[in-house]
Amino acid sequence: MSDELYPASRLGDAAAAAGRAGLDALLLTPGPDLRYVVGYDAHALERLTCLAVPAEGDPFLVVPRLELPAAQASPAGGLGLELVPWDETDDPYALVARRLGGTAAVGLSDRMWALMVLRFRAALPSARQELASAALGPLRARKSAAEIAALREAGQAIDRVHAQVPGWLLAGRTEAQVAADIAEAIIAEGHSRADFTIVASGPNAASPHHAASDRILRAGDAVVVDIGGTMPTGYCSDCTRTYVIGSPPADFLVYYQVLKDAQDAACAAVRPGASAESIDAAAREPITEAGYGEFFVHRTGHGIGLESHEDPYIVAGNVTRLSQGHAFSIEPGIYPGPHGARIEDIVVCTDTGVERLNLVTRELVEVPA
Repeated sequence: MSDELYPASRLGDAAAAAGRAGLDALLLTPGPDLRYVVGYDAHALERLTCLAVPAEGDPFLVVPRLELPAAQASPAGGLGLELVPWDETDDPYALVARRLGGTAAVGLSDRMWALMVLRFRAALPSARQELASAALGPLRARKSAAEIAALREAGQAIDRVHAQVPGWLLAGRTEAQVAADIAEAIIAEGHSRADFTIVASGPNAASPHHAASDRILRAGDAVVVDIGGTMPTGYCSDCTRTYVIGSPPADFLVYYQVLKDAQDAACAAVRPGASAESIDAAAREPITEAGYGEFFVHRTGHGIGLESHEDPYIVAGNVTRLSQGHAFSIEPGIYPGPHGARIEDIVVCTDTGVERLNLVTRELVEVPA
């Protein structure tokens, strides 16, 4: 699976993308960009680990000597890539600069630490610094068949967690207690880590990124549960469902149906050639027509892959045209104040339309009080 997820051809693809973006080289430190290109899930340390990918010339991976065995054991070690270890008294930034030679522009990992950005600025004073996403963003946004399979596996795992959630939503428990159960289940269902466990009940359901609190669940509460994690492959899950404990608030069922229709409409609008902003508009239109437009306060979705949030963003103003392999969330929400609701699925643009990667029921689940 690692050969399919992290093929050797990525190095050449990255170099070509750097050239198209007007960059002489990419400098990739630990994080999703490095892992995407060579499959190395390196520790983020104050010691520099950096993959240098010249637009022309051979790439090389600079690593602290004590990290060399880990680099060799990673998929990067099987690519025929030159590994360049450095010792504690060396200056690895100067080492990279010497090997690159004269460069007019470099693309730095979007998540590179400021410590390293500034050290590279000093080591390469004549080089303009740009974001590596100028080159890698389009590559990472369109998923391969192996990446889609990894995202599908992640979606199935988080679906299994959602299927267990009703058993934890008991009146008298706190949001934090439910979130702890969910976090354990995320790991138990195959993730390597739980990235977030939003459990937002009652008025907290109107806060899209509410952190689970000590609020006690009560009969009549709507509960938004937005959860996700990272699989051993590096690929992420993200799925939101809304539950209600006992009988729902009087007006809740009305706008929940509007929300469900909006989410369905946005999913149905996904097809090659459709713009990202048109998917946002498809979700927003029925919500606005029903009079709830002011309560839909965020974009409709975000790309997903080695990061929970990445390109393409499903938002007004993004004219990017979808094509086969684009993977992203569709998650409209309505948050009137006393309560709120959101429905989120990860979808993939196929050659003919759309595939949902989350299949757990989107119907409102009523939990006995």
